[in-house]
Amino acid sequence: MQGHPSLADFKKRQRLVFDPLVADCSQRQVEGHAQKMAVDMNIRKSFFVMVATATLSLSSPARAETLADALTLAYNNSGLLDQNRALLRAADEDVAQAVAATLPVIRWAAAASISAPRAAGADLIAATARITANLTIYDSGSKRMAIEAQKELVLGTRESLRDVEQTVLLNAVSAYMQVRAEAEFVSLRQSNVRVISQELNAAKERFDVGEITRTDVALAEARLASARSLLAAAEGSYARAAESYTAAVGRKPGTLQAASPAPVSQSISEAKAFAVQNHPSLKEAQHSVSAAELSIRIGEAAMNPTVSLTGQMGVDQDGIIGRQVGVEVGGPIYAGGSLSSNVRQLMARRDAARAGLHVASIAIEQQVGNAFSFLEAAKASRGASAQQIDASRVAFQGVREEATLGARTTIDVLNAEQELLTAQANLIAAQADEVVASYQVLSTMGLLTATHLKLPVQQYDPSAYYNLVKDSPTITSDQGQALDRVLKAIGQ
Repeated sequence: MQGHPSLADFKKRQRLVFDPLVADCSQRQVEGHAQKMAVDMNIRKSFFVMVATATLSLSSPARAETLADALTLAYNNSGLLDQNRALLRAADEDVAQAVAATLPVIRWAAAASISAPRAAGADLIAATARITANLTIYDSGSKRMAIEAQKELVLGTRESLRDVEQTVLLNAVSAYMQVRAEAEFVSLRQSNVRVISQELNAAKERFDVGEITRTDVALAEARLASARSLLAAAEGSYARAAESYTAAVGRKPGTLQAASPAPVSQSISEAKAFAVQNHPSLKEAQHSVSAAELSIRIGEAAMNPTVSLTGQMGVDQDGIIGRQVGVEVGGPIYAGGSLSSNVRQLMARRDAARAGLHVASIAIEQQVGNAFSFLEAAKASRGASAQQIDASRVAFQGVREEATLGARTTIDVLNAEQELLTAQANLIAAQADEVVASYQVLSTMGLLTATHLKLPVQQYDPSAYYNLVKDSPTITSDQGQALDRVLKAIGQ
């Protein structure tokens, strides 16, 4: 989730939602049972409005943008995907160029010259024109292996593109849940400001009739200023989350609907076994190993002789046509050890690629394990937070009733309110964590793709361009003209 703040930060921020309420309440002493009941009743009324607002926000969102909508937009608008698709097309052209190296190379040349002194009767300008052709007919399979090596690199680049697709979609999930969570925190802090404003009004009324001192009013004013400061900070966090969403999805967020965790039916062992067989980064590493092994064989073939068929036809200024056909055989005799060094270097790179495959396999298994642990922790946190809400609500109702009988103070009531509100904030963060963690599990398995998620998008076919260029068509061929049309369409 590069580029987005961790959703774990929400739990740190949530503790600041209502802290001023309780911290400052410990400094207040309410005189008289009747005055205490009046203040408590005002706060409780505001509290129920706040809880209703937060509950509606969580359970009954307006019909608007869904997570599937955001993922669709991210897939369609991603510049990162466009960049890596272009890199894949460039890799496809490497195959075309390797194929072209096995085909005849035909060139033309024309020359004109003036000589001095000129022989008697000679033309002032001597002109010639010729066409030459060259075709390698034997090279120990070097050029054919070069084609196969480039094909392996193309397959690896396709897997890299699939991995980028997963990154784009996971960033969109993270940004979506971040905006939702930050919006909920803003709502809670707005409710907090309303509660303290109500308390401040009650304090001013009691001050006007001489029941409390100016100090008590000042404490309430300080609490309200602190609450407004925290609200401003929450709104700033939401603004930053909205910017991250815009970067990930391609447009500003509207009203985002609640999202459910992605279905994960595999156990952790099944997920690891699946990941080591299907994750794009592992497949890319496998293709890199295959390409490295082919490169060694190409380096060894460079030590062998090559056989080429050559041909030439030319005409001079007198119209005399000359033709020549021949076979050329050649190979290295001494190159100062550079060919052997090249082979050893290629072997070292092959060994490095194999080690990279091993490292990638271990990393993928670890990532699967980490993703599952995050998911299980988020589920447990969500369940515990739900239980905490139920228990805190019962406790608040009991403390409220006891306060009406004079057995509890306003501070006790506000502490009970704090417990309930903190539990709701915990639930918001846990729900966001669970959704992101579930999609993280899919990503570590290699399943966070538009295909697996069944997104309503026109999916990019990585083989379409390759099939057009794999035979190295010329610019004048039907296939070459089709390529021109494809590239013009892409560039628009």
